[in-house]
Amino acid sequence: MHLHHDKHHAAYVAGLNAAEEKLAEAQHRNDLAGQVALQPLINFHGGGHVNHSIFWKNLIGEKNGGGHLQTSPLKAAIEEQYGSLDTLSKLVNAKTAGIFGSGWGWITYNPAINGLDVITTANQDMPSTLGHVPLLGVDAWEHAYYLDYNNVKADYFKNIWRVINWKDVAKRYDEAVAHHQKK
Repeated sequence: MHLHHDKHHAAYVAGLNAAEEKLAEAQHRNDLAGQVALQPLINFHGGGHVNHSIFWKNLIGEKNGGGHLQTSPLKAAIEEQYGSLDTLSKLVNAKTAGIFGSGWGWITYNPAINGLDVITTANQDMPSTLGHVPLLGVDAWEHAYYLDYNNVKADYFKNIWRVINWKDVAKRYDEAVAHHQKK
């Protein structure tokens, strides 16, 4: 995870900073075509930064409570919609394993259905661009699992649930519900 954080995530931050500098230059020159041309870089590197920032907060060691979902509105929503955390985790794993290439598996709050939703995004696309509030992200890029699991990403998907910081996920859920119920 140190390599993942210190090299891969850092590269997204550096790429975003460089793209934003070029964007500022293009804006200063009133170069609309140049601004539009930079959007894929901003989406990729910005998404990489945002997605990984959520990912790191979603993880915590088992000794510190990782993998333990306490009684909460999130737990009640999971049980109401999916029956159990085990059923939900298997659904997330199946959908995430089905990603063609690189991407992310997500548990989100979907305001359109006023509930939880399991989605995937390609590359570094963000759930928020689809109208979803990201709660839990599972990085399905090879750099997330290859050093520890080689080509057996299913084992990574299975084991990541042991280190999920459910307190963080529950907090994101509570904030998403409160925000969207105000509207």
